[in-house]
Amino acid sequence: MSFELIGNVLIAGVLSGLVYGLMALGLSVIFGVVRVVNFAHGEMMTAAMFAAVVLFNTWGIDPFMAVIPVVVVFFALGYLLQRAIINPFITRPEHSQFMLLVAVAIIMVNALLIAFGPNARNVQVDYQLESFELGPLLVDAARLYAAGAALVCSAAVFSFFRFTMTGKAIRACADNHMGAKVVGLDIRHLYALTFGLGSACVAAAGCMMVLLVDVTPQLGPAYTLMAFVIVIVGGLGSMPGALLGGILIGVSEAGAGLFITPSAKSMVSFALLVVVLLLRPQGLLGKRP
Repeated sequence: MSFELIGNVLIAGVLSGLVYGLMALGLSVIFGVVRVVNFAHGEMMTAAMFAAVVLFNTWGIDPFMAVIPVVVVFFALGYLLQRAIINPFITRPEHSQFMLLVAVAIIMVNALLIAFGPNARNVQVDYQLESFELGPLLVDAARLYAAGAALVCSAAVFSFFRFTMTGKAIRACADNHMGAKVVGLDIRHLYALTFGLGSACVAAAGCMMVLLVDVTPQLGPAYTLMAFVIVIVGGLGSMPGALLGGILIGVSEAGAGLFITPSAKSMVSFALLVVVLLLRPQGLLGKRP
């Protein structure tokens, strides 16, 4: 097995992992602030992938350009979903929240099946066949562009939370819910904004992921499970941890496909999860409770 082959596979794993990280970033943001686990996260990503396919096949809009309208729509849908349906469940037991979001996920999967059927859909753009040479290595152009876009989107989310007044208010809600109420912050509005931002992150990731894999309605649960693995490995509620976890999962899956068999990808990802939970239960960048 040549060094070039190993290098190409690992680079592909890192680039794919950055897109995974953006997907998991949305889940981490929602849990870190609202303290609700979005069990429909992967289904949202699948819906965004179908939206990108429809925009490309109908109007010829490139998936990277489709990010703008898809993100806007999913932000609005996430905001409304949190405000109208999820918010009444915030103070209810965790099993009630679990059943609510699992029901939302099942509804989304079946709606996608009704709308698009079980067959796989994809987009075909010219740069999917292009690659860049880095010495003896070949870097897939579509993965490189997708990873770059994921980094830009992640940087925008980090900057929003760090430098804007609304982002600081959301962080205040996450740090001290009662204190935020005392100073007059609109908790319900900020929670809905957070859920909208998390939905926007997964929508952006979906537009990029459609360049890398074909999409079917049944992909949703697998992506939900992957997002959970990533945020637990990186650390629940940690935004940098989501990106780090995504890269580790991407590299582990690529390595498993090369050294073992492609069907062993999930096995290696969950083995990594077990190791992290044994050695560092709070995740690599998570804080101790």
